[in-house]
Amino acid sequence: MSTTLFNLQHDHIAHLQRAYSDILTDHGFDSLAIYSGHASEHFADDHTPPFQAYGHFMHWVGLADVQHSWLIIQPGERPQLYLYAPADFWHLPTQLPDEPWVEAFDVHLSSNTIDSNETGSDKISLPLSGNAAVIGDIERLPTCTLQPLKAERHPERLVHALDELRLFKTPYEVACLREANRLAIAGHQASQAAFIGAAGELDIQLAYLAASRQRESNVPYQNIIGLNEHAGVLHYQHYDLQPPKQRYSLLVDAGRRFRGYCADITRTYAGPDAPVAFGELVTAMQALKKELVSSVAPGVSFVTLHEQMHQQLGEILVANDLFKGTAEQAVAEGVTRAFCPHGLGHSLGLQVHDVAGLRHPDGTPAPAPEQHPALRLTRTLRPGMVVTIEPGLYFINMLLAPLRNTDLPINWQLVDQLAPCGGIRIEDNVAVTESGFTNLTP
Repeated sequence: MSTTLFNLQHDHIAHLQRAYSDILTDHGFDSLAIYSGHASEHFADDHTPPFQAYGHFMHWVGLADVQHSWLIIQPGERPQLYLYAPADFWHLPTQLPDEPWVEAFDVHLSSNTIDSNETGSDKISLPLSGNAAVIGDIERLPTCTLQPLKAERHPERLVHALDELRLFKTPYEVACLREANRLAIAGHQASQAAFIGAAGELDIQLAYLAASRQRESNVPYQNIIGLNEHAGVLHYQHYDLQPPKQRYSLLVDAGRRFRGYCADITRTYAGPDAPVAFGELVTAMQALKKELVSSVAPGVSFVTLHEQMHQQLGEILVANDLFKGTAEQAVAEGVTRAFCPHGLGHSLGLQVHDVAGLRHPDGTPAPAPEQHPALRLTRTLRPGMVVTIEPGLYFINMLLAPLRNTDLPINWQLVDQLAPCGGIRIEDNVAVTESGFTNLTP
C-alpha cells in the first residue's frame, strides 16, 4: 500500500468519523452497529454463492468479503471492529491486512459469531450505548441475537442519510475507483486481443479474468461477454464455448474491485465480418460517449444528460441512414428509446449501481421520469459524485417489432442487415469535480 493511498485512507476514516458523529446526533442516536452480513447456503445444499459485504460496512474498512462481523460507531469514540476470525482447518481464517489504517480501529477477534449459541470468552458482546441503531442484513439473524441488542433496526431516515454520505466520494475513494479502472482496463485490452484471435465467449472471459488479476467469484458483477447478436442482450448471462463461424461484433461489459470499489466499463468492437455500417456506428457511439462525458459538470441534471443522449442518438440514426426523418421526430416518436431502452448511467462506488441515485438529498424519492423508467440516476451532479456514462444503440427485435407496423421512416433493410451485430454500448466511469469532470477510464 503506497504512503499516498494510506494518507488518503487516513483522511477518509477521519471524514467518516466526523460525518457519522453529525448524522447520528442529528437523528438522535448515541451508537450504531453495522453488520457486514453473511452468505446463505443454496436451497437444500451446503455451499454458498459469492458474498459481498454490506456497503456501509465496506465504507469504513474496504473489505468486500468479510462475514459475520460488526462495526460499532459512537460519536467521539474510536470505531470498534468485531472481526469474525474462527480457528478453522477447512478455510483460511479471516485476516486483516498488515496496513497502517487498521490502527484507526479497536479490533476484536472472535472465533464465534454474535448469533452463536456457544458461550465463553470468545462470545461477542456489542457495546451499544444510549439510543442505539443497528443496520445491515440483520433480518436473517436469529431473533435471540437481535433482542439483546436493544437497538432500533434499520431506521429509514438514518440509512438514507448514510446513503447520501456515500454518494459523495472522498479523494481516497476516487483513488480506489481509479485503480479499479486501471485493473479493469487491462482485462478489456486482453478481451479485445482474444477477439482478434478468434476466441469464443468463454475464452474471452478467461482472458479478461487473467489480465485483470481476479477470480470469477470476485468480480463486482457477472461480466457480460457477448459476441454477435448476444451483444444485443443487455445483461447477457452465458458464455458460449465455441467461437462463432462469423465474427460481427464483441461487447464486453466487465469490471473489477479494488478495496471494495467497483469499476464498470463497457467496450464494443466491430468484427472482421461486420458490415461497414456497423463499424461506422461504433465510431459514432464512441464520439457520443466522449461528448456526453465532456458535458459532466457540477449543476448539470443527469436527466438532462440522458435526454441529450437521446437527441444525439436521433442524430446518429439519421446520419447513418437508419432513420429517414429528423432527429427530433426520432425522439418524439419513441424510436430512440426502442434503439436504446436503458438509462445513460448510474452512480458508482462500493456498489455497481450505487445508493441514493433515485432520492433527493433529504432522502425523499426522486423517481425516474415516466418516459425513461430504466434511468437509475435522477440527481443534479455535484462535486464528489462518480457516475457511469454509457450510451447504447441496439437491434433488439422485441423492441423494434412494434415499430414495423407504423409508417415511421425507419430503414428496415439496414436494420435487418445490422441485426446480427447485436448492439453497441460504450461506458466510462467519470468523477464530478469542482470545475468539471475527471474521466477515470482513460
